[in-house]
Amino acid sequence: MANITAKQVNELRQLTGVGMMDCKKALVECDGDFEKAIDYLRQKGQKMAAKRADRDANEGCVLAMSNGKNGAAIMVSCETDFVATNAGFVDFTKSIITNAMAKGLKTKDEVMAMQIDGRAVADLITDQIAKIGEKIELAHYEVLEAAAVYAYIHPGNRMAAIVGMNKEGFDEAGHAIAMQVVAMRPLALDAESIPQDIKDNELKVAIEKTKEELIGKAVDAALKKAGINPAHVDSEDHINSNMGKGWITEEQANLARKIKEEEAAKKAASLDEKMIQNIANGRLNKFFQENTLLFQEYIMESKVSVKDFIARTDKDLKCTGFKRLELGA
Repeated sequence: MANITAKQVNELRQLTGVGMMDCKKALVECDGDFEKAIDYLRQKGQKMAAKRADRDANEGCVLAMSNGKNGAAIMVSCETDFVATNAGFVDFTKSIITNAMAKGLKTKDEVMAMQIDGRAVADLITDQIAKIGEKIELAHYEVLEAAAVYAYIHPGNRMAAIVGMNKEGFDEAGHAIAMQVVAMRPLALDAESIPQDIKDNELKVAIEKTKEELIGKAVDAALKKAGINPAHVDSEDHINSNMGKGWITEEQANLARKIKEEEAAKKAASLDEKMIQNIANGRLNKFFQENTLLFQEYIMESKVSVKDFIARTDKDLKCTGFKRLELGA
């Protein structure tokens, strides 16, 4: 068996970044052969990756970059905030997005296969797992092309966005819109960009909520007319609890049940469908205002939409799209 020195262990550690004890064990197992020891540590990383595959990796590093007309956003996830904020882990994420941008890569699969210093990113991630001892994965990689692309990373590297504009030369506005995307979490650029199934579902929910509110108001009015506090009988649990407290009598409880059932059925049968549709459409429009970038209120100026802010900056300036990444989203 080879005599393993502290100098050899330290050299292997510098090469791999793996802990001293693991490096020493690898050298002992491989009789001091550095190449075999490196392979040994890589195999250990693969085994560790397999063992941790079902673990949650909800922390990580989110970055964004732009080279002018192209932008990219990346999320490399891990298990703990301690690892996510480590300078080495952040630098590792930076190296991936920087190289991917330089090569003009478009997809996550392309990035995973990309070579950095002669090794695929997928293998480098496995090395990181062996080094750190946590599940690590390339969770997302998004790209955007436009006449001008702006990137914004929120302090802490937990959220980032890239935004495309149709004209160059508006850096301040482009940066502001990228900040808006990170802060206000829009789902889409405008109403037309939201998938139809989401619109249909939101309208359905709005219709049901409107019906429930109209019926509820009619029931509450009938209960109050009968001298019963609606808050005391809004559920069977409350009815039973409030009878026990002496706040309502059994007779009032039975009357409340009867009023709730009969008034609800009566109101449901007489609902004005056109009015319901109008109210629901108003709610859908509010959903668009809150969740589409162009119709959100601009965070730096109240009562001004993002669309109006852009138009005020330059009448021909337009936002063409965005990508946003956030840990846990």
